[in-house]
This record gives sequence, structure tokens and C-alpha cells, in this order.
Amino acid sequence: MIISKEHRRLIYTSLFQEGVMVAPKEFEIKHPELDVPNLEVIKACQSLTSRGYVHTQFSWQWYFYTLTNEGLDYLREYLHLPAEIVPATHKRPARPVRASGPPGGREGGYRAPRGDREDGYRKKDQAPSGEFRPRFGGVGRGAPRTE
Repeated sequence: MIISKEHRRLIYTSLFQEGVMVAPKEFEIKHPELDVPNLEVIKACQSLTSRGYVHTQFSWQWYFYTLTNEGLDYLREYLHLPAEIVPATHKRPARPVRASGPPGGREGGYRAPRGDREDGYRKKDQAPSGEFRPRFGGVGRGAPRTE
């Protein structure tokens, strides 16, 4: 398929910037993110896939394209980019800066009292009464025997 240089450059630039690209399996529409016919995006990525520059995954009527290392080198050469520029998928996310102090913004190990329980709820000074006989009516090892 003949794709204009402007469209091919736009597709390759978007693929290089993000490192990934998606395209619905609808050939008569424009691509949702680019101002290019969707068929041209699919065919350009299909061409890159056949040369081993892109990995293609198809799921739920969507094509998912992922740039390989060889494809990264090819697009860098095609777009005349320096080696310092890398796709967004190859960048490490910045670690969030932690505020000083414990998480949750509380000071120390103090916990607020819980008002939904009684004071004697967790006291262990009382043993269960003598009539306490647990019964398991389930299936398996705890099931009652029928003899």
C-alpha cells in the first residue's frame, strides 16, 4: 500500500515517542489519536512487524503494537534522532518524594481509641462454659458421622 511520506513520518514519530500504539480493526475511519486513515496505520505497523521491528498483539478487535529494540534503532535512524532520546516506555518513572514523618500524616505510634467496641471485648480472663460443644455440620472431615 502506498502511504505518503507525511503520514508515514507521523505514524513512526508517534510510535517512537510512546513506544506503543493501538489501532481499532476498522479500516474506513481515521485513527483515534492521529489525523491519518486507520488503514494506513495498520498497514505501516504490519510492514514493521514483518521486518521484526514491532510486536503485534490482537485482542477484542484492537491491534496493539509494541516497539522492539531493533525497531527502536530503525526508527531512530529513519527519524534522524540522537541516541539520548528514548520512547516513553523505556523511561524509568520518577520516584515520588516522600514527605518526612510516618505515612498517613500521624505523629508517632498513637492510635485513636475505637468507639465501636466494648471495653471487655478482648479480655481473656473468662473461660468458655462447660456446656460449650462446637458442632461442625459441614462436609468432609468435620461432618457428623452417620453409622
